[in-house]
Amino acid sequence: MNVLEKIQQEQLRTDLVPFKVGDTIRVHSRVKEGDRERVQVFSGIVINKQGRGLQETFTVRRISYGEGVERVYPTHSPFIQKVEVERAGNVRRAKLYYLRKRVGKTATKVEEG
Repeated sequence: MNVLEKIQQEQLRTDLVPFKVGDTIRVHSRVKEGDRERVQVFSGIVINKQGRGLQETFTVRRISYGEGVERVYPTHSPFIQKVEVERAGNVRRAKLYYLRKRVGKTATKVEEG
């Protein structure tokens, strides 16, 4: 194990709850506004997980005031305080990009049988 791998191993997070694509989650992230810091919660469906190691990211999508909003979070970011799984989804796909074309209530349903 070289020096680079040791540094990366130290920065990997092991305290996050395991979740998968299709789950509805709540991401609690720290946001800096000037000299203040607060926790912002973003709730939605995980439509994408990609990468590995420190470069691993996940995309969360929700509908806000009729518009689709997506956020990409680095999994091992120190700004993510915690991740809560609200509802486990049952999907057959690794990427749920087809939810982008849906409107209304069908955009939040991911049960595929």
